Amino acid sequence: MSAYGALHTAIVAGELSPGERLVEEELAERLGVSRGAVREAILRLGHDGLVVRERNRGARVRRFTLDEAIEILEARAALESLAAGYAALRRTEDEARELEALANEMRALHADGELLAMSERNAVMHRRILEVSAHRVSRDICARLNSQMVRFQFRTVLAPGRSDRSMAEHQRIVEAISAGDRLGAEAAMREHLTNVSAALVEIAAPDLIRA
Repeated sequence: MSAYGALHTAIVAGELSPGERLVEEELAERLGVSRGAVREAILRLGHDGLVVRERNRGARVRRFTLDEAIEILEARAALESLAAGYAALRRTEDEARELEALANEMRALHADGELLAMSERNAVMHRRILEVSAHRVSRDICARLNSQMVRFQFRTVLAPGRSDRSMAEHQRIVEAISAGDRLGAEAAMREHLTNVSAALVEIAAPDLIRA
């Protein structure tokens, strides 16, 4: 794995905590790469919005406020609902079956109580809908937004009853896309991400700072 991939994974998994200082020499030794590779990775992570640079203090893992997290989800709701509508218009039969298979996988994992694995398949579904939409601007912007939010995605399903509601929401999204229902797909995706925002507020994720 590249230095960028390793550091991205460490941040998303919480191995590098919000606010933690990123020391090039220490990270290079830990990853078995050059300091130059670490420096380049930190720059890329800064572009992703996962790392911030502070004058005379170096680079740190970014802390998000609750307001920032909600703004990211609001932007995702606008862009991903647009993409879901295009996916309904542009999906092939094979792509519709693929999305239905992902929904079935999520349902099976949910039934088994495998919420982390379900959350991971959820991320795959959202990414595939963006790809199927062939709406490049939405896809590219959402890739960056999702990299910032992925740390908190799993926690939202821990809100009471949230995982059950999430399953129903994803089913409605997939059904609308499969049926070629553009407006229905847009509405279902917007409702889903609005509910994710509400769940994030409800659980008050500890990594988030209340502004």
